Amino acid sequence: MKPFGFFHLKGIGGQIAALVLASTVALHLVVTTAFLISRPDRADAPPDGAHQLTDAALLLGSAEAGERPRLVADLARAFPKLGIEMLSPGTASGEESDSLHGIRRHLGRGYKAMQLAPDGAAHRVGIELPDGTVIAARVDRGPRPWFWGAPWLMALMTAFICVTVLSLWAARALAAPLSSFAKAAENFSLDGGAEPLPERGPEEIRSVARALNRMHERIARLMSDRTRMLAAISHDLRTPITRLRLRAEFIEDEGNRKRMLIDLDQMRAMLESVLSLLRNDRKIEAVTLVDIASTLQLIADQFGDMGHVVHYDGPASATAAARPDDLHRGVTNLVENAVRFGAEVTIRLDMSGTELVIDVEDDGPGISDARKQEMLEPFVRGDDARTMDESTGFGLGLSIARAIALAHGGELSLHDRAPHGLIVRMQLPLRQQPRLAAA
Repeated sequence: MKPFGFFHLKGIGGQIAALVLASTVALHLVVTTAFLISRPDRADAPPDGAHQLTDAALLLGSAEAGERPRLVADLARAFPKLGIEMLSPGTASGEESDSLHGIRRHLGRGYKAMQLAPDGAAHRVGIELPDGTVIAARVDRGPRPWFWGAPWLMALMTAFICVTVLSLWAARALAAPLSSFAKAAENFSLDGGAEPLPERGPEEIRSVARALNRMHERIARLMSDRTRMLAAISHDLRTPITRLRLRAEFIEDEGNRKRMLIDLDQMRAMLESVLSLLRNDRKIEAVTLVDIASTLQLIADQFGDMGHVVHYDGPASATAAARPDDLHRGVTNLVENAVRFGAEVTIRLDMSGTELVIDVEDDGPGISDARKQEMLEPFVRGDDARTMDESTGFGLGLSIARAIALAHGGELSLHDRAPHGLIVRMQLPLRQQPRLAAA
């Protein structure tokens, strides 16, 4: 790490440090401006209208007692809004107030300012002269509360604004990229349809976005290479299997020839299943409007024509956005598993709200709870309870159906059927939001 790299302005640490420094400078500027405006080091300026009363009190205090009535009359004519008057000794009652601090400082020693009872909308202020005489006047606008305009309040408000701005910026700079990372991980796909993460913001966020984009490219390349390799191997094995089958036809022993042909057919079926699984990774079918009910009825009729008892239970017509070939292949795999282990199969369709549910029910032995999740993985076959004859599968039917459900933005789950049997439930959203299909 470079020395003082933390303070690099392209990084989160440097930007936060710069914002804190700017907030501190702004705080000091506001406090300094408030100090220069209020100047608490100087004598307080009296409130509006009070300077006439202050001058009148100083004038009366320096005049002889006999001249005061005449001066009060002259002042009343000169300042009619004050309503200045002399009060008899002992008739004035009031309390000292901090709001009159400026008036007291202008009067000096020997004078006493007090807040009298309010007179309508005005404030009645009394000043006691050094000889005990009291004059009273109305001040149109009383002094503001001590906290309004105080430097400490300006500093507190500025600090609050700076901290709020800093918090909002830090929350946006950190939470927004994390939210985009979580959304990108949720929509992670190998089909190239997902947009790369935007590489913007502080240096740390850009580094994480670049690393995630490179990781996505490496994973996609690795999966593509794996798919191509397995597809090539599976395809190339068809030729030697075909040659072995031709040669097996010349075996004179009927029993050995039959067993060898069964083994070759099983190998060929396994290759077809593997290729079917890999096709889900190699090609993403377009989403179109599909009559799901007609598709399920067609599958039931096809298995019925082959001698199986397969029923359809659901609406006569139900249209939704889906990949028709993939959906047909996935449900067909489920029904193939069901007729292998059960005597009677029912395909149910239910549409409610924003979701459609396809249930494939059989009356076979079912699957234990401990193995339900395991059975959804590729190449995992059922236990002995479901392997009732020699026509065992290869453990790819449920895996392919699950991959198709995930590619549609849905899910596949296994449930028990009463009194016995299995329910394979495929839940698909009516509006497609494709996700990574787990192969």
